[in-house]
Amino acid sequence: MSVSIDIAGLGEERIAIAPSPLAELCMALHALSQPAHHPGLTTWASATSAALDPCLADRLLDADFMWRASFADVFMPFAGVPGGSGLPATTLTAELDVLDRLDDERFVMAALEHCWLALYNEGGGPHPLKDPAARAKALETAAARGPRQLEFSIRLLDDPTAVRRWLRTLIEDCDEAFFAETWRRIEPEQSADARHKTQVLRRKGLPALLREISPALSVDEARTRITVDKMVNGTATATDPAVGEGLVFIPTHFGWPHLLVLHAPGWRPVVHYPLALPELAREPGSVELLQRRMEALAHPLRMMLCRSLARAPYTTSELATVHGITAPEVSRHLTVMRRAGLLHTRRRGRYVQHQLDLTAVARIGSDFIEGILR
Repeated sequence: MSVSIDIAGLGEERIAIAPSPLAELCMALHALSQPAHHPGLTTWASATSAALDPCLADRLLDADFMWRASFADVFMPFAGVPGGSGLPATTLTAELDVLDRLDDERFVMAALEHCWLALYNEGGGPHPLKDPAARAKALETAAARGPRQLEFSIRLLDDPTAVRRWLRTLIEDCDEAFFAETWRRIEPEQSADARHKTQVLRRKGLPALLREISPALSVDEARTRITVDKMVNGTATATDPAVGEGLVFIPTHFGWPHLLVLHAPGWRPVVHYPLALPELAREPGSVELLQRRMEALAHPLRMMLCRSLARAPYTTSELATVHGITAPEVSRHLTVMRRAGLLHTRRRGRYVQHQLDLTAVARIGSDFIEGILR
């Protein structure tokens, strides 16, 4: 599973790394609504939540589906304005001005992404502003999220202009309440990171840039396609003439473990990457490796072998004797575990001993959490 970004024919000068205050505000709101996703932000989230005006906190609940479980593309409007620069603005006000330039159809579809995810990512199909059946489907999905989400979605579909004004005011109030001070502190580091990574791109090329951003990013030898290792399938193109060429990487202080990829049709692709990773996430395994490890450990007999191998090194013959099975059968199971990177193997004379790699097993939990949230 992965998201692929077509960059065939895209010049490196069309690849940019830049901070986005509006995108970062989205991540900050997510961290406030889902503190369990971000244990490193507990102090900030607790202090910010405690200081929020109750009225503002209540208003945030009306639209929190745009940042709680998914991240609405309305927070990256620069990527969706055809013919625009394709780059985030340097201030929140300027980015909100870009958001105002999105037409109603594009704004509504992006805001209701959680209701319309498959159709939104695939492109095409009826629009809920124009088609009664599409509207009913969007409202049905919103109703499943709760009465406040349903009420907001009805308002959005009935009067997009009023809701757009309401959302802008909400964002401006968040800026005044907590984000302006937060952005003042973190923006210099994000800008410095963007400058550094831009130099890496210019001097060492795209592969070096991707390695610095995340181990989950790679590019093929012909440099025509970037692959983002995620538990989702999707495609995007950075050379769509209808919206304009370009690919943007945006740093975030609030993002880990999320590595976000905007890959909606008609929008420039954007990769939103965490600026710093906790120690446990320094070398995250691929989704494929995580799947192999979980499948390797799910087999009942391999779980019993793990019980022995966690305590001491064993040869294949010893494991066969302990568990009452044949040596070839043990060997087959050990091969599965070895391919999943779960074993230490060493030779002692003419004997080969195997032992469970406890560190690799212990990492499965954190790798799983990162994989499903990436």
